[in-house]
Amino acid sequence: MVGPTRPQFVLFGSSIVQMSFSHGGWGSILSDIYARKADVLLRGYYGWNSRRALQILNEVFPKGSAAQPSLVIVYFGGNDSMGSHSSGLGPHVPLPEYIENMQKILVHLKNLSERTRVIALSCPPVNEEKVRRNTSTIFSELVRTNELCQSYSEACINLCKELDVKVVDLFNALQKRDDWMDACFTDGIHLAAEGSKIVVKEILKVLKEADWEPCLHWKSMATEYAEDSPYDLVAADGKTTLNPSEWTFYREVQWD
Repeated sequence: MVGPTRPQFVLFGSSIVQMSFSHGGWGSILSDIYARKADVLLRGYYGWNSRRALQILNEVFPKGSAAQPSLVIVYFGGNDSMGSHSSGLGPHVPLPEYIENMQKILVHLKNLSERTRVIALSCPPVNEEKVRRNTSTIFSELVRTNELCQSYSEACINLCKELDVKVVDLFNALQKRDDWMDACFTDGIHLAAEGSKIVVKEILKVLKEADWEPCLHWKSMATEYAEDSPYDLVAADGKTTLNPSEWTFYREVQWD
């Protein structure tokens, strides 16, 4: 550990989480936005489904820990929603079990502490043609369709409403862009930079609108060591200094 202690935001999920620092990913964008405000921690597991998440849930998020995250952003569903394999192997999880698993995950996360907030990401769409074209010969019967993605996305959204958990509808959010199939993905499944920007926009919208105390939107959070100093950059008048701790001009997107 290094100090001072900052609020912790944990990204928990499958490959869309593990790869969220790649290709201008949404995890790296959040880390930039929350620089000097919160530590963004990555707990992503490529290829995992909700069954495997349940197996390690208590290890990743122990209830007895003295320090608990301020925010957990959780995503499982893409691998669960894959078509079942004839062998019985593979990541597919039937929809009723997926709902049950996600309920256990979300309830566990909500109960970590009184101040731990949770945002779920629903299953995004895929570019079916690109998935088929990019499927390696090492895979067998890889079935990824938007019909399945949509059903798992809707199930996640409905569950979150029942549990009073904030949720981002990725299935529809990504499709608001006309060229989403080409612009939002690297391989038809995983997010390219343009897809990640949509994810960040939707997450920030939730954080800004949520009636949470304290507020976790970046503009409402204190900046670490934000006090003025004679060691700051010298202004044009040659007599005063400029505090750069809140500067954001260098960002490609000026996030709200």
